[in-house]
Amino acid sequence: MTDADPAYEDAHAAVHVIEERDEYLDAVARLAAGTGPVAVDAERASGYRYSQRAYLIQMFRRGSGSFLFDPIAIGDFSDLQAALVDEEWVFHAASQDLPCLREVGLVPTRIFDTELGARIAGFPRVGLGAVVEQLLGITLAKAHSAADWSTRPLPQAWLVYAALDVELLPDLRDSLAEVLDAAGKTRIAEEEFAAVLARGPKPPRAEPWRRLSGMNVLRGARALAIARSLWQARDAYAQETDIAPGRTIPDSAIVAAAAAAPASRAELGALKAFTGRASRSELDRWWAAVEAGQATEDLPRLRGGGEPSLPPPRAWAERNPAADRRYRAARAAVTARAAELDLPVENLLTPETLRLVSWNPPKTVATETVGATLASHDARPWQVEQTASVIAHAFEVAADRSVEDPAAAVTATTASRPDETTADADDATPDAGAPGAVGAVGLVADGQTDATTGTTGS
Repeated sequence: MTDADPAYEDAHAAVHVIEERDEYLDAVARLAAGTGPVAVDAERASGYRYSQRAYLIQMFRRGSGSFLFDPIAIGDFSDLQAALVDEEWVFHAASQDLPCLREVGLVPTRIFDTELGARIAGFPRVGLGAVVEQLLGITLAKAHSAADWSTRPLPQAWLVYAALDVELLPDLRDSLAEVLDAAGKTRIAEEEFAAVLARGPKPPRAEPWRRLSGMNVLRGARALAIARSLWQARDAYAQETDIAPGRTIPDSAIVAAAAAAPASRAELGALKAFTGRASRSELDRWWAAVEAGQATEDLPRLRGGGEPSLPPPRAWAERNPAADRRYRAARAAVTARAAELDLPVENLLTPETLRLVSWNPPKTVATETVGATLASHDARPWQVEQTASVIAHAFEVAADRSVEDPAAAVTATTASRPDETTADADDATPDAGAPGAVGAVGLVADGQTDATTGTTGS
């Protein structure tokens, strides 16, 4: 199929948003009577609103048609959940939509993620428009992807855009499933989809105010205390009004006020760098926050310490040379394996997982023990199968002090082991006896350090 002139969106029939319960129940019945997977999308108002709630939920199923629901007007989605809970739900970038869908009680039990599937398939571009064009031959404009979906009424052009986001997903899912099957990556995709579905929300940061942009210019604990107080005041106001924090006063205004440490409300108001839509209308609020920061005896640390983390890799050579050698060698090995599998390296194994196992490896390094360590850091079975042996081998090379550049040595060794490194991803199993693999009784890693004892991030 190819895009037509006028544009594909322009040729779409008018659509509307379902707000009334009778129409909602009719849509539930029609979706339940449809066939095949259910395509799902949700639109938020990121950058406009404080909350990440859904302001529009779109669904499409073959034989049923497309439906656009206003979740605020409908409220209770239990009928829809009950009707579709056993079906496969198709998303593009499911991790973005699942949290806001869970908020309204829409929780799938099986998913297919076309964005993640495209990554696994090795596509160079994985945005919905790019994947639709590559597999279906349809060109879509993405003019409304950053729109304020809390707007009411929603413009017709936005609604057509929203409908198309789901109407093309079933065909896209089927085409992509064929690509994954032909590449021997069906099992990889299934495990990754299940992992996305099972993933819980990230725990809240201990000191989220430390993520203010430009904080590096602040000097002294008192300036940090003012910045913290202003951030907290902004967050409370943004939550109260359901406005994105940056649309009240920007980070730069908070940092400027903290650096200037104004002595009065008037001085704060006269500060040119203290900008933002609410910078003057809520000046009393901001001045009270500055006063609180100036008066508090609970001064923050100059560097954050609430969230344990490893030192940045650039510091490893000095702080933990053995871990640095392991990490450089293992990174080269995993990068080479990703290239062999035609996968983005971060999908084969997350950088964080690789750093954790490199910093704090198992006492006895072998394919089995490295695999168990990877699994303890939430690596999926297919990831363990594809990386445990090459990482164990990399650690063995790194432990050999006669090897000047372990990364180069591992890359050369990996290239010479075609049988062990190019097995079909759907059939691969760890083999301790494979060429280059480390046996069950391996070397004892040197220079071990517990992963939680590294310096904490700022």
